[in-house]
Amino acid sequence: MRAAPTILHLDMDAFYAAVEQASKPSLRGKAVIVGGLGPRGVVATASYEARRFGVHSAMPTAQARRLCPNGAYLIPRFSLYREVSDLVMGLLRQLSPLVEPLSLDEAFVDLEAGGAAFDAAGARATGERLRADIRAATGLSGSVGLAGSKMLAKVASEEAKPDGLLLIEPGTERELLAPMSVRTLPGVGPATGEHLRRAGITTVGELAEAGEDELVRMVGRAHGVGLYRMALGLDDRPVVAERDAKSVSVEDTFDVDLHDRVRIRYEVQRLADRCVGRLRGAGHSGRTIVLKVRRYDFSTLTRSETLRGPTDDPAVVREAAARLLEGVDTTGGVRLLGVGVTGLADYTQEDLFAHALAAAGEEAEGVAPESSGAGESGSAAAGSAGPPEGAPPAPEAEQAPPVRHWAAGSDVRHAVYGPGWVQGSGVGRVTVRFEQPGSPPGRVRTFRLDDPDLEASDPLPLVGDG
Repeated sequence: MRAAPTILHLDMDAFYAAVEQASKPSLRGKAVIVGGLGPRGVVATASYEARRFGVHSAMPTAQARRLCPNGAYLIPRFSLYREVSDLVMGLLRQLSPLVEPLSLDEAFVDLEAGGAAFDAAGARATGERLRADIRAATGLSGSVGLAGSKMLAKVASEEAKPDGLLLIEPGTERELLAPMSVRTLPGVGPATGEHLRRAGITTVGELAEAGEDELVRMVGRAHGVGLYRMALGLDDRPVVAERDAKSVSVEDTFDVDLHDRVRIRYEVQRLADRCVGRLRGAGHSGRTIVLKVRRYDFSTLTRSETLRGPTDDPAVVREAAARLLEGVDTTGGVRLLGVGVTGLADYTQEDLFAHALAAAGEEAEGVAPESSGAGESGSAAAGSAGPPEGAPPAPEAEQAPPVRHWAAGSDVRHAVYGPGWVQGSGVGRVTVRFEQPGSPPGRVRTFRLDDPDLEASDPLPLVGDG
């Protein structure tokens, strides 16, 4: 525990929803819900306006729509969120070399390590300056907690929300924590909270009064000792600049259960490619491929295969994921699929593709894999009669262009009206509001889904160059 409140915790306010409100002027001050929009979608973030209706993160989107039917429901735009997060994290690293990111919108900073503050007055001034710099760079608000430990700094930022700063003076920790709910403490979830409530303990003060021995008796030694220390405000964990990733994974939940085995294999291949994209983006490779399958009855299976060495080759990951899928019974349907890579490293082993093919079965030597195009389609072509010799080639069948899909909240640009975002689409039409960060609320226009003047666009920066 430090004698000065020089550990800072920053938590951006309703981050995803705030980014959407900043980039879409017509949504400022209105209920905005970001997350999956399908029947099985889940809320990622809700603006404070939406929270007044009872909407919160991790809630099914269908339930959120019942609570807040007039809210704006938008898909997440993670590329933009990462860009904004990079700006914020850059500002934090100007304060100290010890920055510990917890997510895109949350981080600890050791102010002493960077010489940014050594006492309460300096810490408060640094925190206020940081909040102003974040608003100038992104147009967004962040809440700051300052304390002598990480736990208390996080408690302080939560108490400061939204758009505030709270500094906990060393020596006042127990007085501040005493009236708070036990759920305020890290690691106290619904089950532990209910267990403590049945024992008559609902506040942090009552937790401290119970004593270490009683808490050990109630919840076990490891958890009981930790709970007692936290109730006293004790936390000596340092700010750690590098948090090594242990795995990289992606997963999708489907609106309708998948039954077609061919479709399931296709989705696994697609997830494998996305997973490798993230793996390479992080500059890693990995040895162990993991497949996750959640079936129609909510039972979840995981299968894994460890290779001879680390890889970031999409073909290797696809092959391994396909082999793992062969060992999973998908009868009855699949509602979720995921592919991950663990055992991360910073190098690759070049001959792993040969290893992957060999693992698929040496007895198949000389038989081309399906992915080479010599599978069923090749056999069909070999057995079908071609056109008579000398006959003109048959004209290629005209294929209808694919129907474009415009998700609510996605960025678009029109050749005449400029940049905008999709408010909604259906029955062959798409509705677009033409506005951009810093502009007044824009006008709404409707187009055909296949309007040639309308195209997908990259997000615009939240704050312009002036």
